[in-house]
Amino acid sequence: MTVSSSSPTTSLWALVDSPLGALLLTADPATGALTSLSVPGQKGGRTVQDGWRHDPGPFREAGRQLGAYFAGELTEFRLPLYTEGTEFREKVWAALDDVPYGATTTYGEIAARIGAPRAAVRAVGGAIGANPLLIVRPCHRVIGADGSLTGYAGGLERKTRLLGIEGVLSPTAPRPATRP
Repeated sequence: MTVSSSSPTTSLWALVDSPLGALLLTADPATGALTSLSVPGQKGGRTVQDGWRHDPGPFREAGRQLGAYFAGELTEFRLPLYTEGTEFREKVWAALDDVPYGATTTYGEIAARIGAPRAAVRAVGGAIGANPLLIVRPCHRVIGADGSLTGYAGGLERKTRLLGIEGVLSPTAPRPATRP
C-alpha cells in the first residue's frame, strides 16, 4: 500500500533483527509510512542521519511482518509505504509490488509491464537497484532473462537467501548461474 505524504524533513528510524543482519527501517513521522528498508552494507543503502529520531514504536508491525516473512509464514506485506522517485522509478517500483511471492520475473518483463520499450531494460535495472524498500518491495524477485541471479543492492548471497525462503531456490537444487 502506498500513502501520499509531503516529503519528510526528518525520519523516524529503528533497527529490526533479521537473518540478513540488522535491518535499518525509516518512516515518515507524520504518517508512519515506511520510507526505506536497508540491509547492512547495502549498495546505496541509507544510514542514520543527524536530525533523525530513533523510535521503535512505529516499526512494531513492520518487524512482526518481517519476522513472519523470514519464518515462511507471510507471503505479502501489508504496510503503508511512501517513496519519492521519478515518475519512471515509481512505475518500476509499483510493478515490483505485482510480482507474487515464490515467483520471479525479468527486467524485460518489468519494462513491458510499465509500457517501456525493450531498450529501457538498463533504465529499469537502475530503478530496481535504487529501490529504497528492499524485501518489502521485492526487487530480489527480478532475475536475468537467462535465469541468472543478477545484481542485488543487498548482495547476491542475500538475494539467494530471500529466493530460498520463498521456495524459488531449493537447497538441494542447483542454483541458477549468477553474474556479478
